[in-house]
Amino acid sequence: MVLYSVVRWIVSGTFKVVFRVRVRGLEHLPKGGGYVMAPSHRSMMDIPFAGWVTRRPLRYMGKQSVFDIPVIGWLFTVLGGFPVQRDGTDRKALRESIAMLQAGEILLVYPEGTRQHGPKIEALQPGAAYLALRAGVPIVPVGIAGTEEILRGHDSKVPRFGRVAVVVGDPIVPTVRDSGLVPRAEVNALTDRLHDAVQQVFDEAYELRNR
Repeated sequence: MVLYSVVRWIVSGTFKVVFRVRVRGLEHLPKGGGYVMAPSHRSMMDIPFAGWVTRRPLRYMGKQSVFDIPVIGWLFTVLGGFPVQRDGTDRKALRESIAMLQAGEILLVYPEGTRQHGPKIEALQPGAAYLALRAGVPIVPVGIAGTEEILRGHDSKVPRFGRVAVVVGDPIVPTVRDSGLVPRAEVNALTDRLHDAVQQVFDEAYELRNR
């Protein structure tokens, strides 16, 4: 917890200067309780920018192979990460994710599944919606514009330091359910709603960045 706070303080201060970060919509973040943070995903740099918007610690999944790397795996664990198998059969990670949310933690889930390219939000994976429904917590859509240009889209290995903008949208609160079972139709409906919400804040983030 202390290490997370120290690293976040260092990153926040550095990013604010280097990337001239603009942020809008922080008032939409729940003050307490668990929720799924669902950002657009264009770069590995999205993780620190997502963490920049809240002082509360984030939890997030990462490939098992990352956690097998000495030092890096330890650092990811200390900073809230936990390993998951990417073949969709990791029931333990799923149970842990639900428990974290129900315990009042913030779980970072990229609904597009993997890094994408361009201004269009691609078809979403059902995981974010399922977790929110299963745990009975809101989903907060977040648009992050400008991270793609930091490390991608040019030949040089030197990162670019253009402006980055982050927009936080209104929380999407799932319907209260009486059963632990989550109907596929509810997951699909919430996923569609989330897609529209993430696209909206992503568009707003680009507008804010270009002002």
